[in-house]
Amino acid sequence: MASCRVCNLRELVAIVCGLLTATVLGLGIWRAVVRIQRGSLTSTSNIYENFCKNGGTWENGRCICPEEWKGLRCMITNFCEKSTYGDLTFGRIAVGRHGQSVQTCAENTPNAGFPKATRQCNISESGEIELQNVTIGNCSATLTMLENEIKNKSYLSYVNISSDAQVLTSNANKLTSENISSASIVVGQIFSSRNATAKAKEIAVVTVSQLLDASEDVFREAAANANDTFEKLIQNMEAYSLTLGNKSVVERNIAVQTVNLSSQSATSESIRFSVEKGALNFDSVSVNRNESTLEPGNHTELQIVLNINEAKNTNACGFVMFQNNKLFQSKIFKTQSNFSQKIISSRTKENIHTSAEMVFNPKSQYNSREFVLHSYACAFWDPQTNDWSTFGCRKKTPINGFLHCHCNHTSNFAVLMSFKKNYVYPASLDTFSNVGCALSIAGLALTIIFQIVTRRIRKTSVTWVLVSLCASMFIFNLLFVFGIENSNKKLDDNKNRNTDDVNKIPTGDFIHNPNPKCTAMTALLHYFLLATFTWTGISAAQLYFLLIRTMKPLPQHFILFISLIGWGAPAIVVGLTVGIIFSQNGNNAELKYRQEEICWLAIPESNHFITSPLLWSFIIPVAIILISNVAIFIVITVNVLWKNNQNLSSTKKVSSMKKVLSTLSIAVIFGITWILAFFMLIDNDNIRIVLSYLFCLFNTTQGLQIFILYTVRTDIFQSEASKVLKSLSSSAGRVKSMTRLSISVRMYNMLRAFPALNEHFRLLEPSEITEEITLSESDQENTGI
Repeated sequence: MASCRVCNLRELVAIVCGLLTATVLGLGIWRAVVRIQRGSLTSTSNIYENFCKNGGTWENGRCICPEEWKGLRCMITNFCEKSTYGDLTFGRIAVGRHGQSVQTCAENTPNAGFPKATRQCNISESGEIELQNVTIGNCSATLTMLENEIKNKSYLSYVNISSDAQVLTSNANKLTSENISSASIVVGQIFSSRNATAKAKEIAVVTVSQLLDASEDVFREAAANANDTFEKLIQNMEAYSLTLGNKSVVERNIAVQTVNLSSQSATSESIRFSVEKGALNFDSVSVNRNESTLEPGNHTELQIVLNINEAKNTNACGFVMFQNNKLFQSKIFKTQSNFSQKIISSRTKENIHTSAEMVFNPKSQYNSREFVLHSYACAFWDPQTNDWSTFGCRKKTPINGFLHCHCNHTSNFAVLMSFKKNYVYPASLDTFSNVGCALSIAGLALTIIFQIVTRRIRKTSVTWVLVSLCASMFIFNLLFVFGIENSNKKLDDNKNRNTDDVNKIPTGDFIHNPNPKCTAMTALLHYFLLATFTWTGISAAQLYFLLIRTMKPLPQHFILFISLIGWGAPAIVVGLTVGIIFSQNGNNAELKYRQEEICWLAIPESNHFITSPLLWSFIIPVAIILISNVAIFIVITVNVLWKNNQNLSSTKKVSSMKKVLSTLSIAVIFGITWILAFFMLIDNDNIRIVLSYLFCLFNTTQGLQIFILYTVRTDIFQSEASKVLKSLSSSAGRVKSMTRLSISVRMYNMLRAFPALNEHFRLLEPSEITEEITLSESDQENTGI
């Protein structure tokens, strides 16, 4: 009879576990089918991965082509082929660029390593791509020498000096802070000199454009060493913008335009100046007179309307557009990224009352897939403080996505923008993950309790390892469910803060919301997952000693030794990782250690993967543990579990079932299913999705599997569970019997209230036998039988 009850209990447990597993598996399959039907397996990036050719990238709904290509799919050439000029050779040159000669100055010259000459590739008046004349430099003249000559007025030709400066600055990667300072002084003097020819000044514009290709760090260092060098250059270029006579000079990083006004003009006049990104992949400018409204188009980068209230008192106005703000080194607004902050200068020849209204296209300055505009300010460069100011400027309602500003004066204007990375925060844990983790948490908790409570009854020595493994896995699952999400996800709705009317200059061009809580959660998850794997390795080692080296005892102080390894080794790894990263990266350490999307270790870019903490502090240790666990698993499975035993008295069916269950038990406790995580690195979306669901199915329910294989299958658990079920069954029976009797008594009392019916229902009165049974049952309960 007892064996029958045990069999029934086993069947009940098997059915319940089977239903739970089927439910989780069904949810996973259903979720996969839904995703496939919705087409979410194919990302947008994959769709356009091969659409853009020749190195083009898909951004903001179009192909962003490299300099040497243009067109819808970057398939139209935009460069000049390799060429020769005398004994000079030039490589491929992009349109609008000045290419360098292959031949460089000899080593015994002051300009050793610099090109001997440059050559421009441009568009002819007929629209054809053609090479321009060659500019040959002087290998004996350095930028410092040119600076001294221009200061001492010992020069002979401004054109030669301007040409030499242009050649010496053609390679922006080689420019130092001293080169930047010297070149800025040279071209500034050329712009301000009345003796310099128009040709010399046009070449000087080329030099400034080349300087703006140098790194931000070099400009920052140059600004620290020379206080007013950049300020004088900016002022001289503003003065130069009034002297071109309705002409423009356009280079890759700078555009200069003069608009002459007739002395017969009315008391007021409006001039609209537009900078557009044309099909030639470099900026083109246009001027419209008597246009008082802003009308930005699809290719407009910026547009400004200058309202001159006393036009009859001036005869010219000028515009200068800088592609970036490297000449405007601010102490208020710090730049950390390569985002382009365009500057537009407007100026009239006489100091008269003039207002400016402008729009800036933010999408032309950053990749909207990777970053989002966080805030911006309408500002101008104040020459008195050598920094940005918002005095007299205000924000206005954006026009078709263009940032809109108005200032009541003329100056160097900018929209100072700050960006934040466009993090795609994942959705909350779905039903599939929640169910699996909940089952694991419950199973692990019951296993820990069972192992501790029944240790003396079971008289086993493996409790400490199993309890430690379950404890680390239990804590990890709890942290994963309640702490894996970054709380910054709730702040994600504030992406459009740029619509605020407050015109406040941001502190920098890149914004990051620090979250120490998420960083601490990452460290905890890192520690407990490493601890879980460490205890699986210890479990494998212990089982190896017990089953393979059966004749040799465990090492002395084995429990203390494995405890130090199981809980101490992960702490050392996590501590070293956090300490090294935070000591080397300072304020940027958070995102070097963890992700922003979730509170887990950062996934580095492909070119930094070798130095990433994810590799050295997690993947490699886990891989080593898994490899050793697999090796021990194979040894135990072959030499112990599936080894033929001639003395086996059980049937083949029973012995095979036991072997399968034993194999599964060891595979679960060794964490063998985590190998699927390494197969998920396969570069195939369909295979990766299938493996992801298998990984999620096996590993989110690992705690449940341990509970079934190491707790439910034990005789002690089944015996205790049988007693509990029996007690519950008898209690339910007594409650049911007492409920029926109570209903009968209530019915009898109700009917006795009607005298006419009393005689007809005497059979419902409680008899002496009923009373005796009731009393006897009460006596039994009181005596504890």
